Amino acid sequence: MPKLRVHNLAISLDGYVAGPNQGHDTPLGEGGMRLHDWAFATKYGRSTVGADPDGDTGIDNDFVVAGDVGIGATIMGRNMFGPIRGPWTDHEWTGWWGDNPPYHHDTFVMTHHQRPSVSMAGGTTFHFVNEGPEEVLRRALEAAEGADVRLAGGASAVRQFLLAGLVDELHLAVVPILLGAGERLYDELGTLPGYECTSIMSSPTVTHVQFAKIP
Repeated sequence: MPKLRVHNLAISLDGYVAGPNQGHDTPLGEGGMRLHDWAFATKYGRSTVGADPDGDTGIDNDFVVAGDVGIGATIMGRNMFGPIRGPWTDHEWTGWWGDNPPYHHDTFVMTHHQRPSVSMAGGTTFHFVNEGPEEVLRRALEAAEGADVRLAGGASAVRQFLLAGLVDELHLAVVPILLGAGERLYDELGTLPGYECTSIMSSPTVTHVQFAKIP
């Protein structure tokens, strides 16, 4: 049965997946890019941004690669798509990733302010949906045509699906830094009932913690 998976969600020791004051020049908020240094140091991570792929091929690279295997659609929150808030004043903004985003399939952006779908180079089509987690997941699973769906972020979107018990697998990459403020994942999750830790693995840069829904 297809799954909803969260992969490589980089998180600080104090629980933040993005820093404060997101803007055009700070896509992940102030200090947030440090959460992803480990991923962009890997061979696969470097290749996804067009850099020389002469990077790490160890455990971190294995986790980054696994995040794209068997995925047929993606879900993300509006804050992950861009820094614009409120109603769309125009449709010029098409994401942080340029003309050829790294998804290459249907990608569902959760927002209270809908706009027409946007088809990009490389097969990515962004759909803007004002629906609850269950309906968004239903549409994404339909688009994935039997493959899994990846829940990309950010913190609010992941919390909504966790609270609804819809996430099948959750992988956190715990980065040994403190951000102090920003978008925090753990708020309102309590003890994360219905999930259990299945694996903890460490590299020299991050600790990979995996959770799964209890059958």
